[in-house]
Parts: sequence; structure tokens; C-alpha cells
Amino acid sequence: MAQLFRPAANSIATASLLIGASLPVVALFSGSQITRSPANTKVKMPLDQPVPFSHKHHVKELGIDCRYCHSTVEEQANASVPASEVCMSCHSQVWTNSPMLDPVRTSYETDTPLKWNKVNVVPDFVYFDHSIHIAKGISCNNCHGAVQEMHITWKGQAFRMAWCLDCHKDPAKFMLGTDGEQLGAAEAGDDHSHDEGSVNAKTPKEQIFAIYRKIAAGEKLTPQEYRLSRGQSQLVPKDDIHKGYGEMRMEDREIKKEMLSDCYVCHN
Repeated sequence: MAQLFRPAANSIATASLLIGASLPVVALFSGSQITRSPANTKVKMPLDQPVPFSHKHHVKELGIDCRYCHSTVEEQANASVPASEVCMSCHSQVWTNSPMLDPVRTSYETDTPLKWNKVNVVPDFVYFDHSIHIAKGISCNNCHGAVQEMHITWKGQAFRMAWCLDCHKDPAKFMLGTDGEQLGAAEAGDDHSHDEGSVNAKTPKEQIFAIYRKIAAGEKLTPQEYRLSRGQSQLVPKDDIHKGYGEMRMEDREIKKEMLSDCYVCHN
């Protein structure tokens, strides 16, 4: 009796089973990669805006304080987008005939807000308060990337829950000051970090904005400040001195680790 199947049939059947079994895994992996890709998260992808506002020009080159435009960032949950009146406080005198600023002038004259495309959006079920992060000395660049280098603003982080929890579960490793002076004193066994005139005598929020003034003035940055200026996480090294320093700074800033791990903090 002739064979119904060719000798290769077993191999074909085995391969078909393996391919069929792997398809769900491949689909899940592909979906995960697509979800995490910049095409979906919009990380480092500038959005079209009514006016090509350059943070690099205004912050780094002109040295304008972030709070001049984002005036509510220290006091409220949201970092406000400036009204056209704020823009015109300067541009009624400089670049007065620039076609690029026509939307700003029209907005100001007609009392109609500009419609900016939001770069960073958190879900409705997440509560994020800018003011508390600023008060505790968490740099803008930790979350938003190297903003002072952006010609057109893009998203610095994907803001996944795991990324937020990395800091909330172990904040000590993010608590290195932007100047490093107190760390040097701790390593030398002599802490003068709160002496009058010390850089560390500034409040945590003042330290945040001091780095932008140094960048605008062309001053030399410490290694920690340089990392922040590049939009890299402000992590302390894994050794006892740095760990103790991070915990000490947590105590100084009254940061309660147990509270940060409570779901209610962000989902209330």
C-alpha cells in the first residue's frame, strides 16, 4: 500500500505545531515593543505647535528662569502654560515683526488662548503634583529630560508606572544634591553643608533652578549636575557613604518612604 504522507510530513507537522505555539508569544512580544516604541509613547518626538518655542534659546541662551513662564509650578499641581500676555511682556519689544510670532500677537489682540499640543499627559486615574516634587528638590530634568537643550519640546520619559515606582520605592538613591558639596563634606567627615553661604544652605527648590543659572552663565558643573543637565537620572552610587547621604537628605526634606509606597498618593 502506498504511503499517504511523504517522509517530510512529520517535520512539517512538527514545525507547524511549533510555529502555532509560538505565535501568541510573538504577538505579545510585538505588541509590547510597539506599545513601548517612541511611535506610541512619543518619547523624544517633537510635536507640532502653533509657535516653535525653543527652551534652549530662552533658558540656556537667555537665562530666563523656568518660573517666569511656568509660574504655578511651585504652588500648584499643574505647571501652567503661560498666557499670551506673558509672551508679549518681552515680544512687544523684541522680534516685534517676526512672522513666526504672528499667532502670539493674534492671540494677545483677540484675547484667544493659543492651542498648544500637550507633550506630557498623565491618565485621568493618576494624580501628579508638580509643587510637592519641586518642594522636595526633584529636578525638572529627572522627569522631563534635558529641557534646556530642546529647540522644540519633546517628551523625556514614557512615565510608566514601573518608572515612577523606581523612585517611590527607594527615593534615597535619587536624593543626591545638585551641587555635591555636602557629599564631599560627608566623605571628608566634616559636614558644613548648612553653613551660611553654602550652596546647600539653599532650599531644595532653589537648588533645582540654580543649575539652569549655572548652565546659562557657562559655569562648570559638578558630575551630578552634568548628569542632570543631560537628562539622566540623579542616582547615588551603591556604597554606604552615598546611601547614608541619600537617607540623610530624605530626612532633611521630610520625605516619608512609607507614604510614597501608598497607592493613595497617586491614585486618590
